[in-house]
Amino acid sequence: MKAINLEKFLPEDVPQGERILWHGRPQWTSLFRRAYRGDVVAGYFAALTAWNVFDAAVESGAGSAALAGARTLAIGLGALALLALLAWASARTTLFIITSRRVVMKIGVALQVFYNLPFSQIRAAGLRIESDGSGDVMLTLSPDKRIGYLHLWPFARPFRFAHPEPALRGLADARNVGDILGRALVAAAAERGEMFVIGEEDAVASASSQKASMPAGDAVAA
Repeated sequence: MKAINLEKFLPEDVPQGERILWHGRPQWTSLFRRAYRGDVVAGYFAALTAWNVFDAAVESGAGSAALAGARTLAIGLGALALLALLAWASARTTLFIITSRRVVMKIGVALQVFYNLPFSQIRAAGLRIESDGSGDVMLTLSPDKRIGYLHLWPFARPFRFAHPEPALRGLADARNVGDILGRALVAAAAERGEMFVIGEEDAVASASSQKASMPAGDAVAA
């Protein structure tokens, strides 16, 4: 595996005492299917092709039906190829980094943008696992920390327009990433004298208004 100097990908030097816990990129196939809705587009063009073939066969016979089907299928394949290219480019240019103090997202194909998300501004983290083991980690930010949905897309939790949630989407091993992030959030909250609770299933961790009464570094688990 090619060695990567992660510090050059961060918006600033890593402060002393901060450790990089995990880094990775999304799977382009997962982005294609779920972020760019490749499955939905494929299903749409499959149904449209079948309808056009049937309609042309009834109206003009088998020859016209074959031509109509080939034309619709070609358009559909072109659309899917374009979406696949966008998904591949997004995955290629995206980098997620989890440190002991923050989450950093480097996203953007034509224009690279860094989003620096300190743990103190993350109120909760959610986990969504797909049947193939891939999935997303979604971050709920403090009310005063808002990032536009279109600025984040496709790395935003779907349909959360009023309060956009950054999302580490298309992760090959989402559960492992969620575990790493959950433990880091709990440890960082304990150092601040606060409490972060590790949840079950789709909830990685969430902040609590209760103050922690234990020494810094101890984990609080539900």
